[in-house]
Amino acid sequence: MPSQGDTPTFPADGAHGGHAPARLARFLDNTGGLGIVLNLYASMYPGGLHRPGAEITDRRSPTVTRRITILGSTGSIGQSTVQVVDSLGSDYRVVGLSGNRRWSELLDQCRLLRPAAAAVADDASAAAMRPQLNGQMDLLTGPEGLVEIASRPESDFVVAAIVGAAGLRPTLAAVEAGKDVGLANKEALVIAGSLLMPLAKRKNVRILPIDSEHSAVFQAMASGRSGEIHKIYLTASGGPFRTWSADRIAQATPEDALRHPTWDMGPKITIDSATMMNKALEIIEACWLFDLPPDAIEVLIHPESVIHSMVEFCDGSVIAQLGTPDMKTPIQYALTYPHRATGCAERLDFHALRKLHFEPPDMDRFPALRLGYEVARAKGTAGAVLNAANEQAVAAFLEGHIPFGRIVELTERVLDDHVVDTNPTLETLLTADAWARQEVNRCLNV
Repeated sequence: MPSQGDTPTFPADGAHGGHAPARLARFLDNTGGLGIVLNLYASMYPGGLHRPGAEITDRRSPTVTRRITILGSTGSIGQSTVQVVDSLGSDYRVVGLSGNRRWSELLDQCRLLRPAAAAVADDASAAAMRPQLNGQMDLLTGPEGLVEIASRPESDFVVAAIVGAAGLRPTLAAVEAGKDVGLANKEALVIAGSLLMPLAKRKNVRILPIDSEHSAVFQAMASGRSGEIHKIYLTASGGPFRTWSADRIAQATPEDALRHPTWDMGPKITIDSATMMNKALEIIEACWLFDLPPDAIEVLIHPESVIHSMVEFCDGSVIAQLGTPDMKTPIQYALTYPHRATGCAERLDFHALRKLHFEPPDMDRFPALRLGYEVARAKGTAGAVLNAANEQAVAAFLEGHIPFGRIVELTERVLDDHVVDTNPTLETLLTADAWARQEVNRCLNV
């Protein structure tokens, strides 16, 4: 992966270093089911608040209606968001929805929530929906429709839950329009963090993480200042192949890979969890979101998926966020931030929770993690290429064209052939994305 600028130096395997916390000392703060903040060394450090957009004052009281657009409302995150909004009551109202081609599910959501507008992927889906809406809302189509619904004036908050690179343009449009964003689409930062974060700062808007790991880090960071952070630990369940040998992993079927042990997610992110590419993307996301170098981020395997991530401060204190493996919790935290409300997710039962386990990841069996660190260091167009090549390879696997073991192999091959542009424009990033997809297809046809 050569660069047009200075050649980046990549960490050797394990160079990001660190060690797993040795013990849990005492529980500090029950936060009403939204996760429990835990001090692993029995010391809370009240040093102020560190968060994306920390300089922004709160523009909203708990009683002001939040008007929400959900991008990707028919996906797993979108459906959970609908449930959360329904549970929060009349102070939270959905004013915009978008789906892909699952138009009948989008139609049901429109009937339930009565938004001002909805967007669907293509004209055929729109033609099927339009007669049944009776002109009661605007119906938009295609990529342009997504950009429009993300930036319409009716909303003040956009949940960005479209899977993959398709979510980039509408997420940028929402920020450009001055709307706070609940970010579930990690690919937007992986591809274009160098554009999205400066834009959010210029527009004085918040990027609030919805990924459970980054939401956990975000909450834990409230216990100190940014300059006091020593390291963050991104926890990972290990996926369905945590205990499998490398040879067995390489021959895994789609049915094997889609059988996640703890989380209920869509197919693409479930496959990414199986390769641990999802965690690689989260490393890159965390670098952009929290303005941290890759060496300050460590991945830790935690099979129970109860501790969602941790922050270690310079004094040795480690603050963790706990909760059940349910995306409704981080979704709700983003929607209600900086306040909290009674949650609709299942509560954590400490009487049933007997043990918590931790182990380091095996980068030989899961080489995607190594790619994540390399790309986080390289920046530029590397993230766009990594994401696009992986998306294309995952699709080929799910369609039966390649074995599981070739997903990361193909992705790394394309990444190695890419010349990184270290100061890309949006056009450059989209060109890199298209090139990577073409390269995967070319490799498949060889």
